[in-house]
Amino acid sequence: MASTFKDIKPSDRVSTRTLLHEAIPITGTIVSGTYGTFPNEDNIKNFSHGMFQSVYDYPYLSSSANHIFDITCGYSSDSPLFDASYTQNSKKRNIYNQMAQVCVGYDITGSVLRFDEDGDILAGGAKIKEGYFLNFTRLLVKDEIKKGTVSLTVGVTASYSAPMGETVTITDAGGVNDYRVNSPVGEYGVLYASGSSVDSSVTSSTYNAAPCGLVYYQAGVMVLSASLFKDITDGGILTDANGTSEMNTSGESIVAALTGSEISGNADNLRHRIQNIQFNNTVELNSTIYFCRANHNEFNYSSNPTYLSSSQIRVKQISSDEPISYITTVGLYSENNELLAVGKLSEPLKKTPANEFTIRARLDY
Repeated sequence: MASTFKDIKPSDRVSTRTLLHEAIPITGTIVSGTYGTFPNEDNIKNFSHGMFQSVYDYPYLSSSANHIFDITCGYSSDSPLFDASYTQNSKKRNIYNQMAQVCVGYDITGSVLRFDEDGDILAGGAKIKEGYFLNFTRLLVKDEIKKGTVSLTVGVTASYSAPMGETVTITDAGGVNDYRVNSPVGEYGVLYASGSSVDSSVTSSTYNAAPCGLVYYQAGVMVLSASLFKDITDGGILTDANGTSEMNTSGESIVAALTGSEISGNADNLRHRIQNIQFNNTVELNSTIYFCRANHNEFNYSSNPTYLSSSQIRVKQISSDEPISYITTVGLYSENNELLAVGKLSEPLKKTPANEFTIRARLDY
């Protein structure tokens, strides 16, 4: 191996960014019904603190199980549902505040901002005061959720016993370009619900769908508004013909369930109505490419002791022959002459004064 060094100029170095994507489908059978009898499947884990419910892709006691997302719910302190007499009232308020302070942030007075329906916080507008929160793990999200790929199919039939009789499709329509950046956790988009059961009076003219939540791409968090399961009369987005959805076997509306049931019970209610969740994740691969140039008058000799025999170059038969060397390895060194990276060529390159090479060394991180 030659020990000759050559400085790499700034013009010989370039940085690139490559985004790799993977489709993540989560079927409703995993969420509700694959492992055991709903709602007590072995892949669903509830905790003694009662703050959220975890969903696994396999019975959670198995070493093969992967944690895929958490479900929780809550409402703001200025929501009409906020009342000290309601079940887990303080926990639901704390959940909302925790999610809001992380995803939305604070105003100039230090108060926690609420989730905004259209993301335009300064303009005011409708707020999401009650809802569900889906927190996806890094195993699924990786570096971020790819914009424009989110799709949830949710059953909104009024009857609890046949939840998928009417469904809505929830997407981040326009997420590729129409996303927001005013969040402490990065970029986010508005979720829109479309389907025959969505009332036309609340649909956006741009996407022909009704806003029903938010998705935070880098954080891997989805917020679903309680309006998703209420009809127009009750302040939701569903047609009165469809009616407000029954959220449990007692036939309670989402308002009654959010105030009267524990968080785990509300998580069960949502799982009962999830038919499918799908999105693409993103892995950001950063690369630095070094163009290692060996000109015609460079690297034609080697200081390797085996290059010489009896003080003569081994590859020369007569003194008038051109010097020849073989390039097999490229080393990248720091300014302190410390070897940082080594690249091996697939085959030796014959180097003579009659040719020159540009070797492309790529470091991924």
